Amino acid sequence: MAQVQRMSRLMIKTLRDDPADAETLNHKLLVRAGYVRRTAAGIWSWLPLGKKVLENVTRVVREEMDAIGGQEVLLPALLPKEAYEASGRYDEYGDLLFRLQDRKGADYLLGPTHEEIFTQVVKDMCSSYKDLPVILYQIQTKYRDEARPRAGVLRGREFQMKDSYSFDTTDEGLAEAYQLHRAAYIRIFERLGLDHRIVSAVSGAMGGSASEEFLAPAPAGEDTFVDCPNCDYAANTEAVTYKVTAVADAAGAVEELDTPDTPTIESLAAHLGVPASATLKNLLIKVDGEIVAVGVPGDREVDMGKLGEHLAPAVVELVTAEDFVERPDLVRGYVGPQGLEKVRYIADPRVAAGTAWITGANKEGKHAKNVVAGRDFEVDDYLDVVVVEAGDPCPNCGTGLQVDRAIEIGHIFQLGRKYADIFSLDVLGQQGKPVRVTMGSYGIGVSRAVAALAEQTADDKGLCWPREIAPADVHVVAAGKALQTELALDVSEKLNAAGLRVLVDDRAGVSPGVKFTDSELIGVPKILVAGRRSAEGVLELKDRRTGEREELTVDEAIARLTDRG
Repeated sequence: MAQVQRMSRLMIKTLRDDPADAETLNHKLLVRAGYVRRTAAGIWSWLPLGKKVLENVTRVVREEMDAIGGQEVLLPALLPKEAYEASGRYDEYGDLLFRLQDRKGADYLLGPTHEEIFTQVVKDMCSSYKDLPVILYQIQTKYRDEARPRAGVLRGREFQMKDSYSFDTTDEGLAEAYQLHRAAYIRIFERLGLDHRIVSAVSGAMGGSASEEFLAPAPAGEDTFVDCPNCDYAANTEAVTYKVTAVADAAGAVEELDTPDTPTIESLAAHLGVPASATLKNLLIKVDGEIVAVGVPGDREVDMGKLGEHLAPAVVELVTAEDFVERPDLVRGYVGPQGLEKVRYIADPRVAAGTAWITGANKEGKHAKNVVAGRDFEVDDYLDVVVVEAGDPCPNCGTGLQVDRAIEIGHIFQLGRKYADIFSLDVLGQQGKPVRVTMGSYGIGVSRAVAALAEQTADDKGLCWPREIAPADVHVVAAGKALQTELALDVSEKLNAAGLRVLVDDRAGVSPGVKFTDSELIGVPKILVAGRRSAEGVLELKDRRTGEREELTVDEAIARLTDRG
């Protein structure tokens, strides 16, 4: 049985003021309540109370992974680069990788994710269809060299993650493993008390086909997602699709316009007295060094993250002034898709065949009117590349979409045979012939879940943990006098003997006001106060979430707190 946690002996230091560099709620409160301390930019130390919360999240994840037949392993975080070179991700991850050399000059990296290594393990251990299917998982520290670590433990350079991988001989087996994980994730986040949404997503550098994200709505979230108020459609904005719908060409012949000093959409629209939506914006980018034009309506912005996901693993960057010097046929500020040579043209689906635009005439100070897609220029590829806005039509039903921010807490992929192909992961099939294995990859941000819970459940007084992951079931507070402290310690031991996890504030020389403030800041679900009626054996029980209070005898308090119904 665990011992009662006595704050007089606990390594904890609460703060009255927010850290100077804290921007998000979880950052402020986890530091102020003594759960974590900053070691360096994006690197955090988990203190005793914080470690308990982290371990509680880990326990829930582990229990649900074990329930679907997952087998836990622990793979190294220090990895040789060869496996990641084979998959191409040693270069694709770019500056996000922590790279190092040993004393002999051999190259290593700190693992950002482990698809390659799990594939190699199964290749070594499984040789027959009889060895599959199998689900392997680990709960481990991952490393990514974030350019701008922020939001406390939410976006760090090292973080706790559960990553699991399914291995099957058939696509049907992969689909079943995917659904097992999906259902397990729903149970995990419900047990943790996280409000969450399941949204369609893109796979990006992970590869694979089917992909869904689990998002926790919160203002501090770095992900933007949409949902439809009329149907069940929900998606990360990077995965929102817009249908290409051709329209009848009703425009006249192309007409060249004199438009001096109008290199921007705003200046052009003002000069001509037309809405920005009537113009065609052409953004020049470089894709693996090759210049590509991207066309979108003038009133919309290109989502570079979305564009990068569509074009992954290619490197996408904006053109520079030097690029225009080398390409005199590209007139800066006046580029139009008609007449472009040796330039791939990507367009948003809104630039559909038959739509007419005012766009650059590829001449200094000149624009062209009545430039029609499909008639005056061809689109090489249609990609959804604009920043999604509230009110954009739902791809399913056409209703205006709602846009909100969220924290990504989980992501599941049907990887298929991408990594099995790279590492020739075959097993002997039932027919006596080699069968290529198919894989799924499934991640949960364990430390991110802690931050997301802090963001979603905290109030103006402090943290407010759900019971499942709180560092204790009850926080007993001794108001200060010797009799009150004696009663608090006595009831704490009885509650502990009854199977509850107990934190007791028995600190001497600390005012009752500070103790009460700390109890609300720390956020244990139930607060039991040994106060003014201690001599009568009466305590005050407070619900941290609702603020409801009642006076109870010791026996009544124990009965109430041990009633988990």
